Formats: sequence, C-alpha cells, structure tokens
Amino acid sequence: MSDLPRKAVTRTAKLAALPLGFAGRATWGLGKRIGGKSAELVAREVQQRTADQLFKTLGELKGGAMKLGQALSVFESALPEEIAGPYRAALTKLQEAAPPLPARTVHGVLAERIGEDWREYFLEFEDTPAAAASIGQVHRAVWHDGREVAVKVQYPGAGEALLSDLTQLSRFARLLGPLVPGMDIKPVIKELRDRVSEELDYELEAQAQQEHAAEFEDDPDVVIPQVVHQSDQVLVTEWIDGIPLSEVIAEGTAEQRDRAGQLLARFLFSGPARTGLLHADPHPGNFRLLPPAEEEGQTEEDGGPVGSWRLGVLDFGTVDRLPGGLPRNIGDSLRLALEGDAAGVYGLLRAEGFVKESIDLDPDAVLDYLLPIIEPTQVEEFTFSRGWIREQAARIADPRSPAHQLGRQLNLPPSYVLIHRVTLSTIGVLCQLGATVRLRDELEAWLPGFLAEDTETEDTETVDAAAEGTEYAEEEGEPEGEPVQA
Repeated sequence: MSDLPRKAVTRTAKLAALPLGFAGRATWGLGKRIGGKSAELVAREVQQRTADQLFKTLGELKGGAMKLGQALSVFESALPEEIAGPYRAALTKLQEAAPPLPARTVHGVLAERIGEDWREYFLEFEDTPAAAASIGQVHRAVWHDGREVAVKVQYPGAGEALLSDLTQLSRFARLLGPLVPGMDIKPVIKELRDRVSEELDYELEAQAQQEHAAEFEDDPDVVIPQVVHQSDQVLVTEWIDGIPLSEVIAEGTAEQRDRAGQLLARFLFSGPARTGLLHADPHPGNFRLLPPAEEEGQTEEDGGPVGSWRLGVLDFGTVDRLPGGLPRNIGDSLRLALEGDAAGVYGLLRAEGFVKESIDLDPDAVLDYLLPIIEPTQVEEFTFSRGWIREQAARIADPRSPAHQLGRQLNLPPSYVLIHRVTLSTIGVLCQLGATVRLRDELEAWLPGFLAEDTETEDTETVDAAAEGTEYAEEEGEPEGEPVQA
C-alpha cells in the first residue's frame, strides 16, 4: 500500500463490503448448519471471520474507518462474551498498529513540511513506524539536541479520507449494527465527524499537549511528553516508553491494572479542573504505564514499588474545551442522586435540557434509572468488570425494559455530548482492565458540586443559572441534542 486509498468510490466499496460480507457469512453459516455442523461452532467461525475482515478493512483504510474502529474498541467489554470474544483481538490491534505508509511517502511529507534539509533536525530517524493510527503514524527518532522524540506524520489526504469515510459510514450505519450488536453506531459517527477539523490541526494539538505538559510537569502520577517541534502535518514530541495499556489489559498484574485504572480516573477528572481541557480520545492506545522514576526507588529487579507506577498520556488531537472545568451540574446531580433526592435530580436534569419541556417523567423513575449506572460512586472502592458493564448495557438496551423506555425519553444536550462519550469510553477501559478504583476519592477532589459541603444557596444559584442558560440556548436556536441512549 503506497498511500491512503483516496478515490471515494474505492473507499465506499470497501466499507460497503463490511455489512455485505456479514450477510454473506450468515448465509454461509446457515449452509454449514444444514450440513451438520453445530450452531455454536458455526457461529464462532462466522464471528471470527467478521472480526478478521473488520480489522483488515478499517486498518487498511485508516482515516474515518479506523477512527470508528478505535472508538468501538473501548466498548467491546459491554458485549456478551460470545460476541465480544472474537472481536476483541481484532479491535485491540487498531489501538496499537495498522499497515504503515512506505518510507518514501513519509520522507516526502517531512521534506515538504519541515524542509528539504529535514534530516539535519535529527541525529537518528527510524523509517519503520513505532505506531500507526487513524490519521497519522509515529516514528521514533533522536532530535538534534540528543532527546529521544516521537515524530507524528499525518497521512497525505487524511482530511479528505476522514470526511469521506465518516459520511459513507453514516449512510449505512444500520447495516453495521451486526458488527457490534447492541450499539447505536450512527451518533458515534456523527460526533467523530464533528471533530474532524480539530484532529487534523496539529497546531491545536500541540497547544493542548503543551498546556497539559506544563500543568503536569511535576506531577508524581501523570506524565505528559513535552512538544519539541510543530509544523503543518508534522508534530514532534518527547518520547516516552512504558507498557501500552492494551498490554496491561491483556496480561498485566492485578496491581498494575488497579494502578492504571486509578490514574486513568484521576486524569479524566483532574484534567479539566487543572487545564480547562478534557482529553477526549481515551482508548488504550493513548496511554502507557510507566515505571517509577529512579529517584523513587526503582530497581532493575522489580522496577520499583508498583504503587508508584505512573500514567503516560499521548495524543491530544481531540479535546473538549471546558474553561471552568467539568460542569458543576454533573457533581450536583451525582450528589443529589446518592442522597436519594429524586426531585432535586429531576430539577437539575430539566434545567440543563436532559429532560425536554414537552416531556413529563416520574422523578423517582428517573432516579431508579440512574442509580445502577452511578453504582461505582456509592462505595469507597469499586471493581469495574465486563460482567457489570454488560448488565448495564443489557438493562438499557432491552426494548422491553422500563429503563430502555425511559432512556429513550431523555435528551443529551450538545454541550454534554463529548463529556458523555469520554465518560462512557473511560468506564469501558476500566472494565477492560478489571480495575478496582477509589472513584469517590477522585470525584471529591476534582468534581465541582460533588461534596455535600456545598451550601443550599449555591445549589439554588446553580439551578437558576442552568435554567437561564437553557432558555438562552433555545432562543439562540441551539440544537436540541440527541437521545441519551446514543
């Protein structure tokens, strides 16, 4: 493969082959069953073939196709094991690797964006990429001052391919349903499409990463690589080693899983409070578990105490800008829900636009809907598991359940769409890790409104302000949002 497949008709045909291939394999499976093979064995073969085709197509196309694959990969823990099993390995591959661009193409981009003398910037440059993602690939190198660096090179034609893929994928999102049963894929595609321009802009990414790096420079738990150089379609940052989170998920010790989970939750909630930015691409490929620094007691034998391992964070191409941190209403709603105040929770949800004015719901039913979801905040520490998230997914996805019916009547305001997806994705990763996390500690430290010490006056002012903001948004014609079930 010499470059991203650019012709829209070619990419569309490849993407269309996914649901068509699934239908064909279902027919093939029926024939096998008629021929005498057991239904369980045939189903497993069909799922494995589908997973293989899914990775092959999404990985080769890169662009929006691979971006969708990465987004879906963090949700596989919510699927029944008989479905998730065959997909898990194929989707996980999308987090760390993809078919690379040839060296001559990479050299061409560097010459065009840095200059014909680009090699003078580096003491060493590895032509074989260390990682390949949806719109670019990363090469390991040594900067002219001796620092080890990661050189992120954007694929030629990535912007055009990204938009084309997501447009085509949205047209037959329903047909893609069988690939990840139980998930509404179309809203995921829409949100990804809304973020295309930001992710393609390496200047914005460099700014976001540098802001995080400056804030977390002396943090004992979180490591953010410094930005070394940035130009159009090329971003150079400090290199960090460590264990990819996908490897911790696959074969990490219980201590490593718990530590990674705790730090992931800490970064999710502390980031907006400390930088005004929310890292909005929390799939395992963007995180590393780093051994403790030597001065903290690291030894060659055991790498130092497990409790002091740190979390390395990569890829700031997609961020949500939250100048005041996470919205206070999230903390207020969680606190009131834990206190059993159904009327208070309902009032906040209505004020923020989660319940439209044209809809009347039973506050107690809304609280019953929310309590299982916020179970991890009810205890001092909670063990996230695939079984727990499957129970939640089944409860909400079953059309016959009251939770499903109520969920369809709730609304997700546009300003909460990205926060919602990041939260769900992070929970998905925590369940993949099977981590035991003290989530309440992080909420109490970083989430405004969560602590009960907030005064009643402050609560009232928050509700009034939220109501005024909702009215203003409606007057200005802001989009109504989308169902929360998405």
